Amino acid sequence: MRYVIIADIHANLPALQAVLEDTKAQRCTHIACLGDVVGYYFHPKECVDIIRKMGIPCLKGNHDEYCSSNGPLDGFATRAAGYVQWTRDQLTEEDKAWLRGLPYFMTLTGFTIVHATLNRPERWCYVFDKLAAAEHFEHQTTPVCFFGHTHVPMAFVRDSMVRGGTYSNLRVKAGRKYLVNVGSVGQPRDNNPKASYAVYDLGAATIELRRVDYPKPDPGGPGGTNVPVPVQGPPGGPPPFLSRAKDIE
Repeated sequence: MRYVIIADIHANLPALQAVLEDTKAQRCTHIACLGDVVGYYFHPKECVDIIRKMGIPCLKGNHDEYCSSNGPLDGFATRAAGYVQWTRDQLTEEDKAWLRGLPYFMTLTGFTIVHATLNRPERWCYVFDKLAAAEHFEHQTTPVCFFGHTHVPMAFVRDSMVRGGTYSNLRVKAGRKYLVNVGSVGQPRDNNPKASYAVYDLGAATIELRRVDYPKPDPGGPGGTNVPVPVQGPPGGPPPFLSRAKDIE
């Protein structure tokens, strides 16, 4: 059994289409999405439609939660409120109801998926270091868990201690627990502009990180319109530790 694991599409239709095309050559039998189907880019409706039409098991991300609500945006900065409201306006009430009904985490064929962390998943905390990973591992009951949210592909392993690093091909070994970030389809934040996803081969006990190039969206929005969407993501670039991180074994 081979699973495609995708996360953080963020309404980036060209990236999603490129990744789905790439998966055809991977001989995978299943696909799962870790959430944040919408937010940031310009095709929220189209991306929701694809995930729903394909029947892909999908989790709720924080952007899915914000954009499927009809509540006030008083706590948001002006620009962020603008893109959330714009995204809400592109979605039907049925789309919003579907997004609202998505779970925070899920157990599939012997492994777990979560958008952010199993340590209070509804709070959308970030796992960037060993301390946050250790707190997550206290709640992980399966050998492998995949997560998104940070947009940075990396892995943490717990055996006698918790270790973290980057990965390209990871072998899952007995007696260990793994927490694996698959990166982002729609907005990578690790100094690599290519879309990111993972292939988990349960029979071979391997996890492969894949990168896929795709046509970059027009920063002015569809047809050059001024859609109020902050496509560059948060300031500051990738986390500093990436420059010294090594592949984990």
